[in-house]
Amino acid sequence: MSIFDKKRLTNETFKLDIERMRRGWYSDKYFENINRMLISLSKDKYFYEGKYHNLPNGISPEKIAVGDIEVEMQWFTRRMGKTTVVGVDKSLEMLRHCTGYFDGDKFIDTSDKIEVWAVHDGTTVKYDGDPTKVQPVIKVRGRYRDFALLETPTLGILTRSSRVATNVYETLVASRGKPVLFFPARFDMHEVQAADGYAYNIAVQRFNLDKESDLGPFVSTDAQGDWWGGAGGGTVAHAAIASFLGDTAEAMMQFANIQPARIPRIALVDFNNDSVRDTLRVLDSLFAKYKELIDAGSEEEAKKYILYGVRLDTSGSLRDVSVQPLGDVALDLGVNPRLVFNVRQAIDNAWESWNLPEAWKEAAREYCRNVKIVVSGGFNPEKIRKFEKLEVPVDIYAVGSYLFNNSDATSTDYTSDVVRVKIHGQWIDMAKVGRKVGENENLERVW
Repeated sequence: MSIFDKKRLTNETFKLDIERMRRGWYSDKYFENINRMLISLSKDKYFYEGKYHNLPNGISPEKIAVGDIEVEMQWFTRRMGKTTVVGVDKSLEMLRHCTGYFDGDKFIDTSDKIEVWAVHDGTTVKYDGDPTKVQPVIKVRGRYRDFALLETPTLGILTRSSRVATNVYETLVASRGKPVLFFPARFDMHEVQAADGYAYNIAVQRFNLDKESDLGPFVSTDAQGDWWGGAGGGTVAHAAIASFLGDTAEAMMQFANIQPARIPRIALVDFNNDSVRDTLRVLDSLFAKYKELIDAGSEEEAKKYILYGVRLDTSGSLRDVSVQPLGDVALDLGVNPRLVFNVRQAIDNAWESWNLPEAWKEAAREYCRNVKIVVSGGFNPEKIRKFEKLEVPVDIYAVGSYLFNNSDATSTDYTSDVVRVKIHGQWIDMAKVGRKVGENENLERVW
C-alpha cells in the first residue's frame, strides 16, 4: 500500500480495464503508432541503417535490431520543492498486467521479461528546477515496444494522485496540523473519487510521519475510502435546512433524534446568514434535550444531543449579520476571522443565559466550550495561513476545489524518458538533450 506498511496494492483493488489497456485504448495515439512501427520492424528483421546516431565512439551501429530495442525508462515529476508521491502501485499493476504484445488475437505477456524498480506510495521526492537532477519514482528496463502503450496511463495516475496528495500535505502544513476535511468530490467526475481519496489518505499519513502527529483522515464519500478501507462522513446540507423551512435548530434536532450517536453532530449555521443567532438556537435546543435525558437517567440517548461542532460556510458575496462593516468591504465577506471570533465567543458564553441549577452550570459550560468550529468555502493554504497567523479559533478546515489545483505552483505533471538503450549487451546513455539518468535511493527492485 505505501511506505507505511511496505505492502503494495494489487489489481484486486484497482480493477483495471486490462483488455482495452493492452490494446492502447487509454494511450496517446503516437505511442500506438510507434508500437505498431517497432513490431513491424521486428517482423521484418530490420537493423539500424541511419547515419546520424548518438552512439559513443567505439560502439558499432551495425546489427542493432531497432524493433526489439531494449531501453531504460524513468518516470519523474518536476513539481518544484517536495512532492508526495502517489500512483506508483497502480502504475506497477498496469505494467504487470499489460506489458506484452498481440500475436493475432492472443496477447503474449512479457511482464516477466522486464526489470522494474519503484518507490512506495507516500515517498517524497525533491526538485530544484534542474531537469538533469530529477528523482525517478519508477524505472523499467526491457523491450520498449512491450510497454510503450503504458506511458500515458501510468503518467496520468502518477500526475493526478501525486498532485492531490501534495496539495493536501501542503494544506495540512498551513493548518499547523489541524484536521483538513477532504471535500472536493463535487468538483470532478465520480470515477476519480477512489484514487483521489487514496491520495488524500496517503498525504495524511505522510504528514503524521513527518510531524509526529496523529491526525485521522476524513472523506465525504464512501468511494473515496474504497482503496484503503475508509468510509464517507458528513452531517447536514443546506438542502436539509431548506426542507425544514429554514429552521436550522429543528433540522439539527431531528438529525440528532434519528442518526446514531457515532455520527458527529455538526450544524451548518450560515443558511440564514446569521451564524451567531442560528448557532445559539441550535445550542439551546440540543442542550435542553441533552439535560432532560441526563436528568431522566438516559445517558446513552443523551449522547445523541451532544453538539460536536458548527460549520461556517458563508458565501463569499455575503457579509454575515454578526460582522459589522469595517473599512475594506471585501474583508467582511464570506467566512472571515471576525465571523469566527464572533461565533466562538457566542458559543463559549451561551450557557450563561440558560436558567440552570448550580449543579448543572459547570457541565453546561464544558458542553459549550467543547463545541468545535469548522470552516469551509474557498479555503486554500494561503487563506489558512492568514487565519493561523491571526490565531483565529478554527478547529477544523474543510477544503474542496483547491486540492485539485493545477496552477504553476501546484503542477505535478510527470514525464517518462528513455535515458539508456542496450546496445550489443551494454547499457548506453541515450537521453534527450537536457535530461540524464536520475537517481533515487528509495527505488526498490520490484521484479
